[in-house]
Amino acid sequence: MGNPTLHDVARAAGVSYSTADRVVNHRGGVAEKSVLRVRKAIEDLCYQRDIHAANLSRRRSYAFRFYLPRGDHGFFSVLREAVEAQARQRLAERIRISIHDVPPLDAAALASELSGLRKGDCDCVAIIGSDAAALCAEVARLEALGIAVVTLVSDAASDARSVYVGIDNVAAGCTAGRLLRLAHGRGPGLVLPILGSLASRDHRERLIGARDVLAEPGREIGLLAPLEVLDRPETMQEKLAAALSAGQTISGIYSIGAGNRALIALLRQMPGPRPFVILHELTPHSRAALEADLVDAVIDQKPQEEVALALQAMRSIADHLPVAATEVSPSIFVKDNLPASATNPSLDTE
Repeated sequence: MGNPTLHDVARAAGVSYSTADRVVNHRGGVAEKSVLRVRKAIEDLCYQRDIHAANLSRRRSYAFRFYLPRGDHGFFSVLREAVEAQARQRLAERIRISIHDVPPLDAAALASELSGLRKGDCDCVAIIGSDAAALCAEVARLEALGIAVVTLVSDAASDARSVYVGIDNVAAGCTAGRLLRLAHGRGPGLVLPILGSLASRDHRERLIGARDVLAEPGREIGLLAPLEVLDRPETMQEKLAAALSAGQTISGIYSIGAGNRALIALLRQMPGPRPFVILHELTPHSRAALEADLVDAVIDQKPQEEVALALQAMRSIADHLPVAATEVSPSIFVKDNLPASATNPSLDTE
């Protein structure tokens, strides 16, 4: 016998085709005893639902929304470009993707934007948020309405959201810590971490990972209190300039978030040997800095792959299917292994 069809399921369950179809496609309106018979027939026959065929027959379409931070943050610009590219590519699959701007690192503003959503407005949303109470409450409200929430880049509202797509940020921080230890050999050192905000879970977890590795016994590598710069170049300029002129010999810098144009500018002006520097995200600006020997390593979370995985997860959720793996393995770039680039990056733009 070939692959069982929905007609076979209906026949085995003793129900009409339309009843079996309603059960398989989660449309409700079927008596519980009939639902149980259909489910048993599905199990007995090992029936596999053909999602693509079902969607074509019903002219099924999907509506997905991405709430992305706006501004000149290099990584979020790359992420936005990846979403825009996917939006063009997925039109043939009847997937409508819209992008909605929100301020960076502003959980209250994101929660306010989400509060306007009502049942049926879309199938799923992707957000980059934090564990702020107002945002967690909005995520729970959307999930209760049947609008699934995918957290991207930084996990949030883990008790309420459907799935997180991104890197293991603690592991990424551990990787940065390991690179810093290698750079110091067996000598002492003093590392300055810079982040956007401790309220951002991804920044906080990266700091935890780096701190754990640097605290391992055997080497005297100290970790200064982190500078919070809110991913703003002007804040980075002010706070980092003060830290570099405070009289301490900083041997390593771990920039966990953004605002790195100011960091690069200060490094370029430093007299004598500079600290060992690790950044996150391969943007045109960080790439140019690597090529100019102004930074030493970049940990990249591959935003194109991240967006593709997010859309795969969103579609699976909308189709009531299990979600496949959603963890991204980051890449470590140094000057010598940079991928080919179609652009000519400049240190003056991010």
